[in-house]
Amino acid sequence: MKLVTFTIKSSGTNTIGAYTENGYVDLHGQSQNTLPKTMIEFLEGGEEALAKAETLLASASAEHTYTEEQINLLAPVPRPGKIIHTSCNFDAHLEELSGWQAPEWQDHGWGDFHFEHPTGFLQASSCITPSGTGIEIPRFTKQLDFEIEVAIIIGKTAKCVTVEEAMDYVVGLAIFNDVSARDIQAREHANKVILMGKSFDGSCPLGPWLVTKDEIGDCENLEMTLTLNDEVRQHANTSETHYNIAQLVSWWSEMTLEPGDIITTGSPPGVISGMENPEWLKPGDLIECHVDKLGCLVTPIID
Repeated sequence: MKLVTFTIKSSGTNTIGAYTENGYVDLHGQSQNTLPKTMIEFLEGGEEALAKAETLLASASAEHTYTEEQINLLAPVPRPGKIIHTSCNFDAHLEELSGWQAPEWQDHGWGDFHFEHPTGFLQASSCITPSGTGIEIPRFTKQLDFEIEVAIIIGKTAKCVTVEEAMDYVVGLAIFNDVSARDIQAREHANKVILMGKSFDGSCPLGPWLVTKDEIGDCENLEMTLTLNDEVRQHANTSETHYNIAQLVSWWSEMTLEPGDIITTGSPPGVISGMENPEWLKPGDLIECHVDKLGCLVTPIID
């Protein structure tokens, strides 16, 4: 299934649903209000809720099916409990980082980055924004950048799970764009912290939908492509990560993971910061993140 959250324009109601070839099905309405309206509550329903949704989609009525023009698409999980961002999980991106020449990135010790286990940081859940929603450049940065990533969506509570068990706790995947204020990030890194450079309003585009793992198949062999104004800037495959999805879920489950929580895979190389003469994002730019079987996440940069 391609699970979504959207607003029905005619009523102003937010609901969960599924994207199908016939349109967007309101699963809450189709279930006669027995399924919840929010994605986290729906995921908390576990396999029973997912099975019920599948059954409902097989006989979805026109009354509860909407065209793209009749809805406003929201992020599939509009307000996750946690966003756990995995750092430098593509070896080629770490190599790229180590070569950044900008003065603010010197002496950060990228060459000493270790892989005894995954490392990362938390991002503010208020930063999630849907596909198609424009991002204003924050007034405090002059170096706005992009990073295509895959979001791993947790489907049920996980605590200290093994690598072998880990995928049982994943409901599906979505596309994630880690929009970054590089100048702020660099100053924060120099102080051994990170926050505003990665957690400003709109910095976490997510979507367009949450694709359940049964529809994806092999989650470790998905092509990832980011274009800026139709020019390919990042291209990689999920098979190229240092830690795979199961390993990430297992490690991060040392803290309790809950339904709707997001773990990112990290970004491949090709970011603006890695260019010899960076041309930072500006109003009018259009970022499109394509991942096999997950769709296309669109992020316009606006005034």
